[in-house]
Amino acid sequence: MASLPQDFALLQVIPELETGGAEQTAIDIAQAVVNAGGRAYVATRGGRMAARLEADGGRLVQMPVHSKNPLVMMGNAARLIDLIRKEKISVVHARSRAPAFSALWAAHATRVPFVATYHGIYNARSGLKRWYNAVMTRGDLVIANSDYTRDHVIAAHEAAPDKVISIPRGVDLARFDPRKVTAARVQALRDLWGLGPADGRTVFVLGGRITRLKGHRTIVDAAARLKGEGRGDFVILFVGDDQGRTEYRQEIQDAIQSGGLADQV
Repeated sequence: MASLPQDFALLQVIPELETGGAEQTAIDIAQAVVNAGGRAYVATRGGRMAARLEADGGRLVQMPVHSKNPLVMMGNAARLIDLIRKEKISVVHARSRAPAFSALWAAHATRVPFVATYHGIYNARSGLKRWYNAVMTRGDLVIANSDYTRDHVIAAHEAAPDKVISIPRGVDLARFDPRKVTAARVQALRDLWGLGPADGRTVFVLGGRITRLKGHRTIVDAAARLKGEGRGDFVILFVGDDQGRTEYRQEIQDAIQSGGLADQV
């Protein structure tokens, strides 16, 4: 990133900093802004990744932006207005729908540019849900995480094509360098997961949040079919956080048991 003006300040708004692509992107962008000479603020409930944000030079502003309660959202808007004025924020960037309402209101009140990133496809089974989702398109610019998402945003919300840009999710190759993963670390994980040196089964890993969109249940069903065909020489690892989705996690576990896959998934 090129050098930024000394007075540039970015405010990102995201529900939590626990785990996920949106959260990682928020931290990466904050670090890039700091490295380019700007100031980076993240308004969030907090989470396990907050320490990383601050270590990289970002500034954590804790507030209940995860809430969908209208009264709390209005309170968040007031807090964000105060923050924008006090810190002379240059751009407000929302990364989720609920906090986007508060961020949009605050940006309009302070006449600061508002940007939102569509990190995925949202369900829209009713007019109310479509209206709720559309908050992400009401600012100056919409960032889509893929061409597919961009096409969806334009079609679903009749957004002007020149207002929606596609920026695929990147990876910090210095931080996520396979050469930094030692053989000892690999073996420690294999031991933790019960995969000893003599275990010759094919190992599949699905890394990501335990959410229906990621396809865990589909993989379990496919694994059951493979095993039923006598092709059971595999192990599947689901590595991720259920983020409170206990019902869906239980659904997956029930499917594993009913499919006779307890030793394989």
